[in-house]
Amino acid sequence: MSMTTNTTTDPTRTLRVGVVGLGFAGTTHLDAYTALPGVEVVALAGQEPARLAELAESRHVPNRYEDWQDLVARDDLDIVSIGVPNSLHHPIAVAALTSGKHVFCEKPLATTGDQAQEMVDAAVENDRVLEVAYNHRRRADVQFLANHLAQGDPLGHVYHARASWLRRAGIPGIQSWFANKETAGGGPLIDLGSHVLDIALHLMGEPRVVTASAVAYNELGSAGRGGSARTPVSAATGRPFDVEDFASALLRFDDGSSLQLQASWASYSKDAEDIEVELLGSTGGARLFVRDYATEGTVTLYSDEQGVPTVTRPAVQVPSGHHQRVIEEFIATIRSGLHDGHHGEFALHRSRVVDAIYASAAAGHEVEVQA
Repeated sequence: MSMTTNTTTDPTRTLRVGVVGLGFAGTTHLDAYTALPGVEVVALAGQEPARLAELAESRHVPNRYEDWQDLVARDDLDIVSIGVPNSLHHPIAVAALTSGKHVFCEKPLATTGDQAQEMVDAAVENDRVLEVAYNHRRRADVQFLANHLAQGDPLGHVYHARASWLRRAGIPGIQSWFANKETAGGGPLIDLGSHVLDIALHLMGEPRVVTASAVAYNELGSAGRGGSARTPVSAATGRPFDVEDFASALLRFDDGSSLQLQASWASYSKDAEDIEVELLGSTGGARLFVRDYATEGTVTLYSDEQGVPTVTRPAVQVPSGHHQRVIEEFIATIRSGLHDGHHGEFALHRSRVVDAIYASAAAGHEVEVQA
């Protein structure tokens, strides 16, 4: 097969995609690309033969591979989309970027900040787009808040924020790669906490985190508690549950503001699953509160009118399709040819912050976030 000479900025040219991963993430990527005009998924890779065959046939993907290396080696792909365990993000992305392909990757960018840096370096050196699936910032309620904050400085100086994603009972099963530090890089902090960290930084205008003071605990998972009926947690298999099940951090920003970040897979404090981001400003406040994936009534605004405290709850509907929107933006960026600032830099900072949180929890004191 030969490399096409057309550029990816040609709007008449079909972009050819290879998807790696057969689970929820990979399937979501596959369906998102399939729904877009001017995009064709031509290759699919995964190590479960029956699932690989079923997905390829139902989505009409002509080429299938058990090894991701064989898919990435194709010279007719414009895009490689990565929906596999965290530890594989780095090798797949670096190989794809080095061979001249754009990359869409599930979050986090990598299991460590150093690996994330190598991915960003590869994207910069080859001028390829590296986008990361922080899809929750594309929620309609988050976008409403972003637009609200952009109009006339309604909160004044935002000096502190709180962000959390907390579950009552949702520790992945002991056989899941999520519960293994080598494959996942960590527990709920890197899994759920990175999403609300992203939302908070996005709404606050991307301040740089300079220090982290954190704690992390493994109380329920190590005892075989905190799972769901679908994914019970048990250490009876002999496989260690070696990630945290709860983490909390105080982050300080370069502009003097701060953020309290919490994430848990299970705790005896909730009756469902809560996602929350709250901004405290000098003249107003804003709160995003999502109870059990609610799609309405999630935004609250706080202010004063003539010295009297007021509370406003705007009507914001939250349709599904957040992954679809982030992939649409990814394709639009590729088509534009304007790749500066789209080499994964913002996701790299989030990986550095996660690194610092884990380092602080292990050391028992505040640590600096690597620039």
